[in-house]
Amino acid sequence: MHLPKLVPLMLALILAPPAAAQEKGTLNPRPLPPLANPSDPKTPAKELFGRAREPAALEAEPIGFYSKGCLAGGVALPVNGTNWQVMRLSRNRNWGHPALVAFLKRFAPAAAQASGWPGILIGDMSQPRGGPMISGHASHQIGLDADIWLTPMPARDLSREEREEMSAADMVREDRLDVISDVWTPGHLAVVRAAAEDPAVQRIFVNAAIKRAMCRVAAGESWMHKVRPYYSHNYHFHVRLFCPRGAESCKDQDPTPTGDGCDSSLAWWFSDEVLHPRKTPAKSWPPMTMDKLPSECREVLKSE
Repeated sequence: MHLPKLVPLMLALILAPPAAAQEKGTLNPRPLPPLANPSDPKTPAKELFGRAREPAALEAEPIGFYSKGCLAGGVALPVNGTNWQVMRLSRNRNWGHPALVAFLKRFAPAAAQASGWPGILIGDMSQPRGGPMISGHASHQIGLDADIWLTPMPARDLSREEREEMSAADMVREDRLDVISDVWTPGHLAVVRAAAEDPAVQRIFVNAAIKRAMCRVAAGESWMHKVRPYYSHNYHFHVRLFCPRGAESCKDQDPTPTGDGCDSSLAWWFSDEVLHPRKTPAKSWPPMTMDKLPSECREVLKSE
């Protein structure tokens, strides 16, 4: 991947509002109103999948690519576990492929043991049937992505209001050159390491400043090649799993680079063109419609 070619796309992310992961939820979520003509081929797919409140009663299958697909047979992660709590319950995004739910259930105690935290706070996974979301993500569509907050789980159950209102801690300085030294801790590194060492994990996205901090102490370690910088991700890190074995409709991401990512490719993220981009008119792209998704996603939507 040649990073400078991505600059136009990245500019849209730089100039976007703060990370949607930190947007507050509500204690009284209201269902979206019915669509006037849901069969209209011009209807954005996000409007259709955003209205599906239950999973498709089909065999579990991630369909398509992480940013262009859907999820059959999704299962919900329980909102409370011994070492995890799910945040922003009003979004109904604690769904995933069984492989993702199984990963989170084994990762949470491993992260707690490695870091000394009581556990982890889990943000967005996927919608019940995956697919594009009305807000917040381009990926998370096939049930194999999850956001882990960079804030330790407290040693008590959070109230419903706290889960909707509280924000994760920002790890990154205002100049975006490094982490905040008295906020980023060895415990954070231990949690990311515990995720990266799981063989089911293909890639982890973090803010470039976080990657820089990790390189200072973990450069050369075998798991570091999975941890890659990306815009935002200063409040949470994003875990992406490989397509499960036998999932023929699932398309894996390109192979993760083999190097530890602490070389010149990281330095690019702190270049002037990235930190102080030339302002250009904002571009907009038409919303994804069903004809852009795998054909199986129509059956996922129709399933009772």
